[in-house]
Amino acid sequence: MTSMRIVSGLGLLLGLGLAAGQAQALEGDAERGQQAAGTCVACHQADGSGMNVSGGESWPRLAGQDAGYIAKQLHDFKAGRRENASMMPFANMLDDQQIADVAAYYSQMPVTEAQGGEEAEEALLARGEQLALRGDWDAYIVSCKSCHGPGNAGAGSTFPGIASQHAGYIEAQLQAWQEGERSNDPQNLMGAIAQRMSDEDIQAVSAWLANQSVASE
Repeated sequence: MTSMRIVSGLGLLLGLGLAAGQAQALEGDAERGQQAAGTCVACHQADGSGMNVSGGESWPRLAGQDAGYIAKQLHDFKAGRRENASMMPFANMLDDQQIADVAAYYSQMPVTEAQGGEEAEEALLARGEQLALRGDWDAYIVSCKSCHGPGNAGAGSTFPGIASQHAGYIEAQLQAWQEGERSNDPQNLMGAIAQRMSDEDIQAVSAWLANQSVASE
């Protein structure tokens, strides 16, 4: 019995040691991440600002996003939990360490300004502000800041910063959740919210968030 306890204890210590070693090995290194991110530049730009493409696929701002969130999305693309024909091949090119490094690299960049929504009408922006900051309880729509944090600047690795994110990208993601094409969020929170939003609501909140600045540390 004693020997079994010793073996069990050694196994536990070994397991903990391996887990700690793996966690340490996967700590992101921004300098390595800059090299690994070479293939990301074409769409996400050298400064991580991404692109807002009118009538086409928009690429999100990665600069200043939480490293844990970026890493999770890349792992989700690799595992098929999130689908995008353009992103999946690039995500599959990265191993776990490179994902951690790329995430660290972009997280340390200063937040850039978004595109899209600049010419939105005042009434549309007012509706977007309501949805982002206060929600619409008559329609059971929770405010964006309830999850995405003060200023909608992000809340840890679960909820990304959506202020100063391209309007086209926000709009596309809300539509994807609304139509069930994206589901890699906790407990389908975004899917439930998006399904209660009208097309005008989606356009409004996307335009308003794109016009919000985020102070970089």
